Amino acid sequence: MENKLRLDVVTPYGQILSEETDEVSASGAEGDFGVLAGHVPFVTMLKIGMLTYKKGNETFYVFVNSGYAEVSADKVIVLADSAERAEGIDVERAKTAMKRAEERLKKAEEYDFARATASLERAAIRIQLAERRIAR
Repeated sequence: MENKLRLDVVTPYGQILSEETDEVSASGAEGDFGVLAGHVPFVTMLKIGMLTYKKGNETFYVFVNSGYAEVSADKVIVLADSAERAEGIDVERAKTAMKRAEERLKKAEEYDFARATASLERAAIRIQLAERRIAR
């Protein structure tokens, strides 16, 4: 498996994926990062965002709801609060969640602003990923 990375994404509910990849990119708490085989080891927190991985000429997308990533020379392990492959995202559910979060942000004094903002961010990223899947 020369020049390949093993990508494992695990949530409290089980393993979401385990793939041999050429490249992995994600949204870290300090900024976006990319990993190729042979990368120097590090551990980072992940923010709500998109994880992408490449196999040959194909790019795949995964929604990650924060967590941690451990990178080594031949492996990336993601421990996420929750995660979904792009093809598993229910677009209508995400749009409903987005509308609900927008309404709550309009009434910030009645709702937890941080939770409403995080809900809006999760919904927006899920919709982006689903639209990329549909555009293929």
